[in-house]
Amino acid sequence: MNLRNQSAALMATVMMLGCTHSSNQTVTIPLLATPQNTGEIANTTLANQGNETAFTFIIGGVPSGTLSPLNLYTSIHKGSCKQPGPVAYTMNDRINTSRISDIGGWTYSRSAPVAMSELFSTGYSVVVTTTPADGNVDIFCGDIKQAAN
Repeated sequence: MNLRNQSAALMATVMMLGCTHSSNQTVTIPLLATPQNTGEIANTTLANQGNETAFTFIIGGVPSGTLSPLNLYTSIHKGSCKQPGPVAYTMNDRINTSRISDIGGWTYSRSAPVAMSELFSTGYSVVVTTTPADGNVDIFCGDIKQAAN
């Protein structure tokens, strides 16, 4: 199995596990690649932490020419990916990622100072952006919504 197929298999497994979790304490959201990052895959798993929400990201690929080590900005916007609004929360106290050496890709975790229930009650989206050194390009976006059980 080539590297891209291994990454796709991992993403599918993580997405299925997150979406079928029965406690509603975690939800996995697929992140769609923007036109600047076509063909790449990613997701984020949200976990309820009281008045905060934890996010764990798995990123399958970034635009060619992106600098190493990979650093990414992450923010929550009001509105959807199709109709984005202003930034509501930034999660950029750290911008570093960790390489997933076995299959390629990267992972990182962040938290937002907002309860998960609030994120699901209003229209929000999560956006992953390269750093200014890499063009400050939005590379993934996902609408935050409760997964159907």
